[in-house]
Amino acid sequence: MDKKAVYVYARWQVKEGQLDQVLNLMKEVAFKSSQEEGNLLYQLHQSQSDANTLILFEGYVNADAVEVHRNSEYFKNVVLEQIVPLLESREVILMDKIS
Repeated sequence: MDKKAVYVYARWQVKEGQLDQVLNLMKEVAFKSSQEEGNLLYQLHQSQSDANTLILFEGYVNADAVEVHRNSEYFKNVVLEQIVPLLESREVILMDKIS
């Protein structure tokens, strides 16, 4: 098992009129993600210039923990099935900390 921490940067562009619904659904996602054994951090940010732009910053102990997160029932049911259809776009970048 890889011991290197993995950080996730996700940029979501929410469809017009769907922000309140996305933010409401994210309450459950943020809570459950934060409770995962391999989670280091889970933060949701909102752009100051465009309220429909959300940035997620997540940290996991290793790549296996990212997979556990992505394969969880709540991730599939809430993020993939309920939130993703409310987004214009979704960019996800996996990163390594370099300093």
